[in-house]
Amino acid sequence: MDMPPVILASASPRRRDLLQQLGIEPAAVISADIDETPQRGELPGPYAVRMAREKAMAVEWPDDLPSNAVILAGDTVVACGRRILPKAETEDEARTCLALLSGRRHRVLGGIALRSRDGRLRSRLVKSTVIFKRLSRQDIDEYITTKDWQGKAGGYAIQGPAAAYIRHIDGSYSNIVGFSLYDISAMLRGIG
Repeated sequence: MDMPPVILASASPRRRDLLQQLGIEPAAVISADIDETPQRGELPGPYAVRMAREKAMAVEWPDDLPSNAVILAGDTVVACGRRILPKAETEDEARTCLALLSGRRHRVLGGIALRSRDGRLRSRLVKSTVIFKRLSRQDIDEYITTKDWQGKAGGYAIQGPAAAYIRHIDGSYSNIVGFSLYDISAMLRGIG
């Protein structure tokens, strides 16, 4: 059976690059426009899955794709304890995130959702653990100047200059980048 066309419900170039590692070129890339505000008291894991599911449901089916097309969506959450760290948009946000992560273990939670036209919506939560070295003020200042933190959950990207600060990871590296390739592959196999 041929691979169904995949509609990527994300404008993230990292997610698209990851899919290409599996030999998947999305038939369409459609950014899901949803409210990403955590609900009061919402924990990081359920939040990541809810965001992925809502993104998959928010995207409309392009008319020119066959009925076996699937919508793939994801969300990446960096959690320090029960706290959901923001996607850093300002230098101050990035500095706050990096100061919190300095010398500590944190979790990167990847929500994945796969929606088929028959109405089925499958989802998974993938957990990875990252340990940062203790960051000096100079480390943080130097990283801020790279601008690599902009728009990144937790204020860093593991595939960029921040890799020099990471002492240890446990779990899926690709999940930390944006999508667990193992889990996406398993989910796509699961639908045939």
